[in-house]
Amino acid sequence: MRLRLFLHGELETARLILRELVNASIGFEQRATLNALPSKSLPRMLSPSGNPGMFAKFRGILRSQSMGRCARNWEITRMEVWISVGLGLVLLLVGGELLVRGAVASATSLGVSPLLIGLTLVGFGTSTPELVTSVTAALNGSPGIAVGNVVGSNIANILFILGLSAVIYPMAVNPKGFRRDAMMMSAAAVACLGVVLAGRMGMLVGVAFLASLLAYVVYVYLQEKRAPDEAALVAEHRAQDARSGPRQLALSLAMAVGGIAITIFGARFLVDGSIAMAKELGVSDTVIGLTIVAVGTSMPELVTSVMAALRKHADVAYGNIVGSNIFNVFFILGTTSVIQPIDIPPQIAGFDIWVMQGATALLVYFARSGATLQRWEGWIFLTSYAAYTGYLISIA
Repeated sequence: MRLRLFLHGELETARLILRELVNASIGFEQRATLNALPSKSLPRMLSPSGNPGMFAKFRGILRSQSMGRCARNWEITRMEVWISVGLGLVLLLVGGELLVRGAVASATSLGVSPLLIGLTLVGFGTSTPELVTSVTAALNGSPGIAVGNVVGSNIANILFILGLSAVIYPMAVNPKGFRRDAMMMSAAAVACLGVVLAGRMGMLVGVAFLASLLAYVVYVYLQEKRAPDEAALVAEHRAQDARSGPRQLALSLAMAVGGIAITIFGARFLVDGSIAMAKELGVSDTVIGLTIVAVGTSMPELVTSVMAALRKHADVAYGNIVGSNIFNVFFILGTTSVIQPIDIPPQIAGFDIWVMQGATALLVYFARSGATLQRWEGWIFLTSYAAYTGYLISIA
C-alpha cells in the first residue's frame, strides 16, 4: 500500500512537471485548453496516437531547445579552445623572454664571455618555447604536434620570417660564417629527413643529435675565439641585447626559474588547446602543429629578425634564423626523443619534410649565389610560404 502511494505521488509529480513544460512552450489559447484537462490525460494527449499535431509541435520545441543549448555549449567550448591556444602562446613568449634575460644576466654576473653567452644561452633560451611544446606534446601522445612544431618552425623561419626580413632590408651574408653555418644547417636538415623517413625517432638518435649540437657549439666557440669575425660580433650583440635582467645573481636566477615555470604552463595550455582545436575543426593535430603551433613558437625569432632588419642589422636576422634551424633539429628533436620516443606522422614524411628540404636548399642557393639576400628573393620566400600554407588548409 505504501509503495503504491509512493508510486502514485511520483507519477503525479511527473505529470505536473510535464504540464509546466508544455505550458512554457505553447500559446495562450492552447494553454487554457490544456489546463482544463485532467493530469491523467496529459501523457496520452502528447503521445503520437493521442494528438499527432500537439505531439509533433512539442517534440519540435524540445528538439530546438536542445539544439540551442548544444549550439551555445559548442560556442563556449570553441571560445575556450581559442583562449587556451592564445594564452599558451602568450605564456610561452613571456616565459621564454624571462628565461633568456635571467640566464644571460646570471652568466654575466658569473663572468661568462659575451661570445659564449650569445652562442649558447641565447640560442637555447629562444628555442625553449619549441622545446617545451614538443616535449609536452610527445608525452601527451601527440607526435603530430611534437614533430610538426619543429618541421613547421624551420619552414616558417626561412620562408616567412627570413623572407619578411629580406623584404624589409636586404641582408649581406658573411662568407666565412656562411660556409660553416650553412653546412651545419644543411646537415641538420638531411639528418631530420633521415629520421623522418625511418618512421621513428628513439633515444639513441636523440643522443646523437645532442652530441652533434654540442660538438658544433664547441667548434664555433673555439674558432671565433681564435679569429673573431662578424659572426662573433653578431653573437656578442645578441648577448648584449638580452642583458637587461637584474644585476643581482639571486634575482636573475629567480627570473630564469620563473621563466621556465611560465613556459611549461604555457606549453600545457597550447598543446591541450591545439589538440582540442584539431578535434573541433576535424583536422589532424599534425596540421595544427605545422601551422598555428609552429608560427606561434617562432614568435621570438620573428620579433628579433624583423627588429634587426628595421635597424638594418640584417646579419643578425640571418644568423638568428640559421642558428634557430640548427637548434630546432638537434636540440629540440634530440631532447624530445630522449625523453619520449616519437613515431613520425605519415603526412610529415610524405610532404612537409620535403618542403623543409626545399626551403633549406633555396636559402643556401640564394645566399651563395650573390652573398646577399635581395628583396625579390624575400618575396619568393613569402609567396612560397603562402602557397604552402594554402595547400595545408585545402587538404585539411
